[in-house]
Amino acid sequence: MPATASSGAGGHDARIVGLIGTGHFLSHFYMLCLAPLFPVWQAEFEVSYATLGLSVALMSATTALLQTPVGFWVDRYGARPFLVGGTLLMALSVAGMAFAPSYWVVLGLAVLSGIGNSVIHPADYAIMAGSVSKGFMGRAFALHAFTGNLGFAAAPPVIALLLTGMDWRMALLTVGLLGLPVVAAILAQTSVLQDQAKPAKQAEGPAGHALLFSRPMLLFFAFFLLSSVAGSGIQSWLVTVLGQLWGTPVLAASAALTAYMAGTTGGNLIGGWIADKSKRNLYALVTVLTLLAMAVLLLLGLVKLPETVLLVVAVVGGLALGISRTPRDVMLKEACPPGEIGKVFGFVSSSLPLGSAIAPVPMGLLIDLGHPGLVLPVVAGLLGLSLLCAGGAQESARAERAAAPAPAE
Repeated sequence: MPATASSGAGGHDARIVGLIGTGHFLSHFYMLCLAPLFPVWQAEFEVSYATLGLSVALMSATTALLQTPVGFWVDRYGARPFLVGGTLLMALSVAGMAFAPSYWVVLGLAVLSGIGNSVIHPADYAIMAGSVSKGFMGRAFALHAFTGNLGFAAAPPVIALLLTGMDWRMALLTVGLLGLPVVAAILAQTSVLQDQAKPAKQAEGPAGHALLFSRPMLLFFAFFLLSSVAGSGIQSWLVTVLGQLWGTPVLAASAALTAYMAGTTGGNLIGGWIADKSKRNLYALVTVLTLLAMAVLLLLGLVKLPETVLLVVAVVGGLALGISRTPRDVMLKEACPPGEIGKVFGFVSSSLPLGSAIAPVPMGLLIDLGHPGLVLPVVAGLLGLSLLCAGGAQESARAERAAAPAPAE
């Protein structure tokens, strides 16, 4: 079914998002399912906690590094075989950890799982671009992001619950084998997963690496990176900053962080609906929402708020940022040349884990140096810089489209 078809589009789109979203849920779930096992592994394998952290670091780093080259392969050979193979590899790798005789085998399997995980973003976005009807695209992107966040949220409690009734090996085997019915479902319904449309003859213009290092894509990369650094800064340090600035109890500050995260998750879904209904100027929408989030962050850093008001303000800030995220993804899709979505989303989305890795240390250093009051203004400033990058990216993409010759017949 082409992306512009409308007959029966609702059920078709839901089916696509359900298939893709389940795999995306698993990819995020597997990213966080190892950390709850660290105390058990530390006793069993007799390794340091720093060494235990390597399992998560290697899985994440492998995923981030391989997303871009996998995106090239997705664009060239099609997304479906990579989606099936990647989902199967990451699931079997996690299941294989159940039989690991030493921690070094766990590390090797973590790398293999990261290789499988690296296909998810480029393959998912390429399939959604080719399978989902145009009027549902924003909501599809929003639901895709939501399933990933749900995977992150579910992993720690699920592993903890499994450990109450079985040992860690059986727990990992159980969650690893969950990937098999997902792969089976994708294979059984592969006919509805259509690849992105490609022009019969590609017009002359930037291709391959030249496209990724073009001005619009580098600015989109910076836009996503700065947004990720800011988001990671809030998640890592909001509780500490509120405590040091205003003496906010840990319970109240943690509730504020939870309210912010709930707002972000809910806002993401709202943003998908808005992106589908209002496509004329997504940048203006992103600008207004980001400025609102910046104002909330500055308020939290400048004024001591009653605990009830603190929760409300945190939800508003989270909603603003969450709503802005899906229009951001749609802006990137609209800037993609036909047939290039895999490599573009693989490249740009690799900035998200990079941003999460960058933020905690320098912002923690600000607190160590006695300047906790600077953390939230720095985060707000990063969001402001991200807006400048977004505006530049959109204008550059428009200029390139206007200057490009028409495709040959």
